[in-house]
Amino acid sequence: MPRPREFEPDTVLNAAMLRFWERGYRATSIEDLVKATGVKPGSLYSAFPGGKRTLFLKSLERYSRLVVPQKLGELEASGASVAEIRGYFDGLVRDLLSPEGRQGCLLVNTAIEKAAEDDEAAAVVRGHLARLERCMTHALENAVRRGQVRAGLDCAGSARLLVATCQGLMVVGKANPDEALLRAIVDNAFAALG
Repeated sequence: MPRPREFEPDTVLNAAMLRFWERGYRATSIEDLVKATGVKPGSLYSAFPGGKRTLFLKSLERYSRLVVPQKLGELEASGASVAEIRGYFDGLVRDLLSPEGRQGCLLVNTAIEKAAEDDEAAAVVRGHLARLERCMTHALENAVRRGQVRAGLDCAGSARLLVATCQGLMVVGKANPDEALLRAIVDNAFAALG
């Protein structure tokens, strides 16, 4: 008869998510995960068949479910418009200027490190980008109706550009957390909206 688990899977998953977020997939060893979670390797493998990769994919899902909504904030609201898009970008800049924010976004980090070689990880990243694009498109459609941006704006195309800009902003900010540079990138993206 197997012994009952002596740990809470969500607590373990949260610790693993934070470790992957801090160090990346490749730089995180099973030993790192054992230290972070306090769970022995055999118990980790038993709870998460597939080991490190399974734990990583579940960490991405957890991040998407718990962290992303906090970061999106009011951008996901039905009444979102230009102010909420700007608020999202301002939040990214604030994060990138803080020591803990320099670790970036787990999904952006995954896109850079792992998505080209791991279809499942890439699917989670694509899901995040699609969610962000939907939020931006909806907010821009509201902005057009309210006269906050130029009439006839291609909302879907502009949303894609804004999504690409925010992803690039996070990459630039990790390497060069210069506030003036980051704010100039954001200002130029908004200038295109008219």
